[in-house]
Amino acid sequence: MRIALGVAAGENDVTIILTGPAVHLLDADTDDLVDGDDIVKYRGTLAKLGIPFHIDRSAMPAEREGWNAEGHPTVPVSREEIAGLIAGSRRFLMF
Repeated sequence: MRIALGVAAGENDVTIILTGPAVHLLDADTDDLVDGDDIVKYRGTLAKLGIPFHIDRSAMPAEREGWNAEGHPTVPVSREEIAGLIAGSRRFLMF
């Protein structure tokens, strides 16, 4: 998330896709995650820049209480749509 923010700061188009356990980056409580305190700041800055999170539909939590409590813009996408986003990009980073 921090790297995406740095790339976006350089006036580059950025698409952030969260799959699998990465969807928990939008959990209300990220203290147990690496750099959990910073994640909240990064999410806020990304929101101010108008950068939504594209979320793998199959990875979205069934129980959404405490998930994306800040109401960050999200775009649910299928795996096929994720493949299309990657195929249509000039560059991509995957972690």
